[in-house]
Amino acid sequence: MNNLPSDGTPLASGPLTRAVLEIDEYTSGLGWDQPARLFALVNTARLRAEEPGLAGQLGLADDASNGADTSSLTPVEQEEVPAGTPLDEFLGTIAWPGAVDGCAVTVERLMLPPSAEAAVPEDLDEGGLATWVAGHPERREVRMTVAVLRSGERESALRLREKDTATEVLTGADLVPGLAEALTATFEE
Repeated sequence: MNNLPSDGTPLASGPLTRAVLEIDEYTSGLGWDQPARLFALVNTARLRAEEPGLAGQLGLADDASNGADTSSLTPVEQEEVPAGTPLDEFLGTIAWPGAVDGCAVTVERLMLPPSAEAAVPEDLDEGGLATWVAGHPERREVRMTVAVLRSGERESALRLREKDTATEVLTGADLVPGLAEALTATFEE
């Protein structure tokens, strides 16, 4: 039995996982070497009812009679993350209005396998460490899409540049816990 839709993307069980995979697929279409992107996640049915103009711009059907799940989430891309501003500092400036149910971010990073941790020189500053990682033969380029809801639910998708297909996307709630915690903090008052 084939567990993939006709477009090859993995099946997603819940609204947050579907939203994460939708954002991953969108950013995948933009190519690699992209800046971080921030998204608000809003309840699709509420968006249709309260903001029909925006729903129309986003290509959402103007009525729910098409069988859409009333718990589905619509990602709405926000303004660009300012270049040169560390992501954690930028996220510290975010406060979401009550109509936003969750948020997501996509970022590209270099990662090393755990086996490389023992070889990291101890005397490197942040810039030196980044240079060292970029030159390491075992480095992997990865795009991470991490999303959280106000309720605390979280989901992530990881896509390796070397395996850049929808069927190779890894999903899980705790793949990028630090980034999920930073996003969760954007909902704290």
